[in-house]
Parts: sequence; C-alpha cells; structure tokens
Amino acid sequence: MNAVNENMKVVFKKPVSFEGKEYTEVDLSGLENLTTSDLIEADKQFSTSGQFSVMNEVTIGYAVIVAAKASSKPIEFFEHLPASEGLKVKNMVMGFLNA
Repeated sequence: MNAVNENMKVVFKKPVSFEGKEYTEVDLSGLENLTTSDLIEADKQFSTSGQFSVMNEVTIGYAVIVAAKASSKPIEFFEHLPASEGLKVKNMVMGFLNA
C-alpha cells in the first residue's frame, strides 16, 4: 500500500502509539471540508505559537495545525509522529492546499 493514498489517508510504516492507542494511519479526508475561515484560524494559531514563515503552507508547523483541523486528532498527535510520518502529513496537506 502507498504511504499516501487516494483516500487521503497517510499510512504509517509501523504503528504509532498515542495516548495508549495504536494507529496505523491517519485520515485527512476532512481537508476537503475545510473552509477559508478554518485556514484563517490556522494562520492565527500558527502566528500565536511563535512560528513565522512567508509561506505558512510549506511549513510542518502549519501543516500540523491544518491536519488537526481536518482530522479528529489533536495537534499533539501530529507533533509526536516520527519525523518521516510527519513529513508525509506535511506533504499531503501542502499538496492539497497547492492543488
């Protein structure tokens, strides 16, 4: 199975443990339902977290905020992913935003 598939799911190489539960993937299909207001809120959240970028959508910090809004997972879930899995999430969010 591909690391990122057409169902907007990021499939992990190995299970990820978070708050006592094992995850093998994260579903980001909720990206399709985000509104411009959600993205404005993500921009504000990104700025108030002390992060800065000329292009927010290319940063992993911004991608984590958007991924949390698009899924049922808290930001901390994404922040604790192994780096390679976090980059898969970032790439999916960035690809969606730049499509």
